[in-house]
Amino acid sequence: MMKSAILASLIAAAAAFAPSKSSVSTTSTQLAGVDFSKEVGVQAPLGFFDPLGLLFDADQAKFDRLRLVEVKHGRIAMLAVVGYLTTDAGIRFPGAEGIPGGFAALESGAIPELVWAQFVATVALMEMVNQDAGIAAKGEPMGEFPGDFRNGALDFGWDKQSDAWKRNKRTIELNNGRAAQMGILGIMVHEQLGNIPEVLPGH
Repeated sequence: MMKSAILASLIAAAAAFAPSKSSVSTTSTQLAGVDFSKEVGVQAPLGFFDPLGLLFDADQAKFDRLRLVEVKHGRIAMLAVVGYLTTDAGIRFPGAEGIPGGFAALESGAIPELVWAQFVATVALMEMVNQDAGIAAKGEPMGEFPGDFRNGALDFGWDKQSDAWKRNKRTIELNNGRAAQMGILGIMVHEQLGNIPEVLPGH
């Protein structure tokens, strides 16, 4: 019964992402006077896709804030997928060999309090260091684009590349982040259903 309820909720969630000819997002760009259809990440087959109408009557500042959130969630999801697959393969940091993977690590209480403190401190430090990249200072954000956390210090040759190359790399990151968000959600659902061995190889 529980599995049927989960399956039904997943089907309902997937239906919400079905493309619609009369999309609210089409009018949102007209009302705000901003055309988001040329933004990075808008591509076939869905094109500009805003089924929830989050950009209804939005300006560029709101779009940039939502894009920043999307990029950050995508990066976290990519780390989560890699981390899950790594621990599922039995790889651990020295001293953490006894900590189980997945939800079992949280349920067992095997993670030491010091590790939680280090985690919270690291996230807080990263947010403080990168806050200027997402906040407009004197009308201009510090980063070149939402999610640019170089903070004027890191480059790795980015500024030497063409605009087309940069756009391509940003599109790749967005797509990988979107796939990872769906991927980690799927892994979490399958773990709760108890069929991870059927989904992940090597079991």
